[in-house]
Amino acid sequence: MEKRKEPKMIFDTTVWIDFLAQKQTNLTELLNEKIRNHYHFHICMPIIQEILQGIRDDRQFYLVKELISELDLLEADAWASSVGAATMYRNLRKRGVTIRKSQDCLIAWYAISYDLELAHNDRDFDLIAAHTPLKVITL
Repeated sequence: MEKRKEPKMIFDTTVWIDFLAQKQTNLTELLNEKIRNHYHFHICMPIIQEILQGIRDDRQFYLVKELISELDLLEADAWASSVGAATMYRNLRKRGVTIRKSQDCLIAWYAISYDLELAHNDRDFDLIAAHTPLKVITL
């Protein structure tokens, strides 16, 4: 019997923030389970920036920075990612869909480009997924 391949995932900043605040949600439980099982994590620069800029305590900043430095960094050409995210944002606006944070289009661009499922707690990603190939995790 062939072993079922686990989907590739990326956890948005919203899930990481809840996880670091020890908030119990279905998504933080999923993240905790993946950590316990040594799941191969992906992360991108916008998520790293958002996680770290929100940490006020210096000690926690350095601990979290070390933790996320071990994750698989998704790399992309700056021009391609910027233009891709801007194009996504503009196409959504043309359809009457306004994304509150343009950074979410950049995160979605990474998830789509790397064919990753996005675990999130942000309604903008559901809007993006309704009009693009973005795959979101719903629990």
